[in-house]
Amino acid sequence: QVQLVESGGGLVQTGGSLRLSCAASGRTFSNYRMGWFRQAPGKEREFVATIRWSGGSTYYADSVKGRFTISRDNAKNTLYLQMNSLKPEDTAVYYCAASRALLKIATERDEYDYWGQGTQVTVSS
Repeated sequence: QVQLVESGGGLVQTGGSLRLSCAASGRTFSNYRMGWFRQAPGKEREFVATIRWSGGSTYYADSVKGRFTISRDNAKNTLYLQMNSLKPEDTAVYYCAASRALLKIATERDEYDYWGQGTQVTVSS
């Protein structure tokens, strides 16, 4: 089992920045590919970004490419999402997730095995 706890969400104005964190506990953090997803009211949960277990390879949804940066610190068992140039359409609950798909770029919800409880990000216009 892997336990994931997100933090860092909040209210920010358009154009602002936020940094989300996801603290992991349980099994060895570095054994998992990690990802961020988000879910806006009335919408399906969607992929945002993913990072390989080693941190050397990242992949982003087109909607956030160039604005968001995913990173991880395996020594601290922590995943991050730096979000810049935020837009109202980025408003959602953001979830971190862990996947045993170490090499494959995992962008689908069912490719992830463990989920956090989510943190709310609200971008005002």
